[in-house]
Amino acid sequence: MANTKILMDGLCFPEGPRWHEGRLWFSDMHGPNVIAVDLNGKSEIIATVENSPSGLGWLPDGRLLIVSMKDRKLLVRGPDGKLSQHADLSKLASFDCNDMVVDAKGRAYVGNFGYDLHNRAPRKNAEIVLVTPDGKAQIAANDIQFPNGTVITPDGKTLIVGESMGACLTAFDIAADGSLGNRRLWAKMEGALPDGIALDAEGGIWVASPISGACLRVIEGGKVTDKIEVENQAFACALGGPDRKTLFLATAKDSNPVSSKESRTGRIETIQVKVAGAGWP
Repeated sequence: MANTKILMDGLCFPEGPRWHEGRLWFSDMHGPNVIAVDLNGKSEIIATVENSPSGLGWLPDGRLLIVSMKDRKLLVRGPDGKLSQHADLSKLASFDCNDMVVDAKGRAYVGNFGYDLHNRAPRKNAEIVLVTPDGKAQIAANDIQFPNGTVITPDGKTLIVGESMGACLTAFDIAADGSLGNRRLWAKMEGALPDGIALDAEGGIWVASPISGACLRVIEGGKVTDKIEVENQAFACALGGPDRKTLFLATAKDSNPVSSKESRTGRIETIQVKVAGAGWP
C-alpha cells in the first residue's frame, strides 16, 4: 500500500480515534485534551481532562462520553460544553481505565490496565465494565489480559476486544440486557500487541500493534491480509471519512506519560483502504 499522509502532528500521545459528524475525534492522552480534526487538518480542542482522557463515544442524544483514566470515571459533556460525572468505575476497575466502545443504545464497555504498566508492576488481568445509559455500572467480563481496543458488529450482537498482553482478539455475545457471554478466541496474533482496533464491512479488523511498527488487517482465525507500516508505532486506528474508507492511525514513538510530553511525536496519519468501516465505533 502507499505511504500514509500526516493529517496532524505535534501531539503528545493520540488515542481512541473516532469518526463522528465529519471529523475525527481523539484523545491526546497526555495532552490532556480531547480534540476533533477535519480532513483539511483544522482542529479544535473539545475538552480538557486533567486525569487523562482515553476512550470516546456518544449517547443516543448526542452527548459525548469520555473515559477519565486516572480517577477511573466516565464523564459526559453537556450541550454547554461542561463535563460532569456519568459513572464512577473506581470500585470496579482494577487500575487506570482506557479504551471504550459505546453501542447504539448508549451502553458503554470500558476496559482498564489491570496493573501499573508504566511503573513495571507485576501483570494482572482486568475487567470490562458495562455502563448503562443511566450511569449504572457493573462488571461485564473478568480475567482479560489488558483489555484495549473494542468493536461491536453491525447487528449489535458481538463484541470483540483486543487483549494486548494476551496477543489475541476475543469475542463475546452481547445479550439483550448488554451482558457479555460465550467468550471465545477470535484471532491469535503471535508477535503482535493488539491496541486500538477498527472493524470493516467484510468482517476484517484493523489492529494497531505498537511493537510491530504497523497496523495489521486480520480476519477471524488470525490470518493477516494487509499490513500498513508507519515510521513510529501505531497505537490506535479508526475507519472514517465520507465513505468510511479512510483509515486513521494514531501514532507516536512511545506511550510514556513523561517523555511523550517532551518529544511530542504523536501524529494522526491517514491512508485509503478498499473496505469501508462497519459497526461501532
